[in-house]
Amino acid sequence: MPAKLTKDDYEFIAEFRYTLRKFLGFSEAAAIAHGLTAHQYQALLAIEGFPGRSWVTVGELAEQLQIVHHSAVGLVNRMEKLELVYREKSTEDRRIVQVYLAPKGRKLLESLYRTHRTELKTIGPRLIKLLQKASLDISESREPASPVCYMPPVEE
Repeated sequence: MPAKLTKDDYEFIAEFRYTLRKFLGFSEAAAIAHGLTAHQYQALLAIEGFPGRSWVTVGELAEQLQIVHHSAVGLVNRMEKLELVYREKSTEDRRIVQVYLAPKGRKLLESLYRTHRTELKTIGPRLIKLLQKASLDISESREPASPVCYMPPVEE
């Protein structure tokens, strides 16, 4: 039988969620200050940050943003009109459409990256402390609470 939860347990998870929400709120405000929506910023970051290459498919973008495929199509359409991204058909498989950052999107992303890194220097130590506290309560053999939350191990 699991141990009884305490007030401290609830305070911990509340503080963790609050800290994440503060960062996400900051991120959304920073995107808006740069003339983007939060999803547009996240899409730019997902494209440039995709492992091993500088483009994504719409399906990969949908997965990265955790949105449905047709919503990702609409997002890419709107971003293309704003000259933030462009599409090209794959030379290897013409059925695959690759989404790239356009120069305007890259410039905005670079500015937002610097803004976010500065904020992470402020909030990062608190997040690290909270994550370390959370990891103390998790045994190595425990399965993830939800397959939705599963992420592969981080390589160092």
